[in-house]
Amino acid sequence: MSMPAFVKMLSTMIGREVIDKTGFTGRFALHLEFAMDDALAGLPGAAGPSAQPADSSARPSIGTALQEQLGLKLQSSTGPVDVLVIDHAERPTAN
Repeated sequence: MSMPAFVKMLSTMIGREVIDKTGFTGRFALHLEFAMDDALAGLPGAAGPSAQPADSSARPSIGTALQEQLGLKLQSSTGPVDVLVIDHAERPTAN
């Protein structure tokens, strides 16, 4: 997996914009084990106890897993992000 693809997947999983500042190029084989928790708002079916395996309490949070297992750190900051603003919409007209 490339770092841009991983960052996009991570953004979807945690429901926040993630910006890659690693400078890594190339492709990587990743294996990451973490607990499903409320921080993973972007995953379909992530909410609720039935979504978690029985042994998930022994697994770390996504942030801890990234740091311990992959050596990556999520750091919260503010910065510019692309935003799409729709200020007007109309129904299409018949041809």
